[in-house]
Amino acid sequence: MASRYNRTDIVNLADTDYKKVYLDKFNDGKRQYMPIIQTLNIDYPSFEEILQLDYVDHIWSMGDRYYKLADGYYGNSRYWWIIAWFNKKPTESHIKVGEVIRVPTSLGDILSAMGY
Repeated sequence: MASRYNRTDIVNLADTDYKKVYLDKFNDGKRQYMPIIQTLNIDYPSFEEILQLDYVDHIWSMGDRYYKLADGYYGNSRYWWIIAWFNKKPTESHIKVGEVIRVPTSLGDILSAMGY
């Protein structure tokens, strides 16, 4: 299963202030640090790539959620972030009821366009 974290590095901060705060606040006696996943820079597809993708228009309505759309279109709610990324709307609060969003229908094609 593809994950948006597959190509990211896990970093252990050497910052002594970070370690002190972590140990003071979150240390459960099992870990000495909290691994941090670096942010992956995913390129948005070019205009030409978007023209080659299949998608459906979805009118946002009360109760809609990205994870519900992902489950309906892809059979897996974990791909909610693809719909958010494709529409450049990171959370549902960025969408108004009645607004049209685009849901890419071919999961393989959109993942290829993202470089997966």
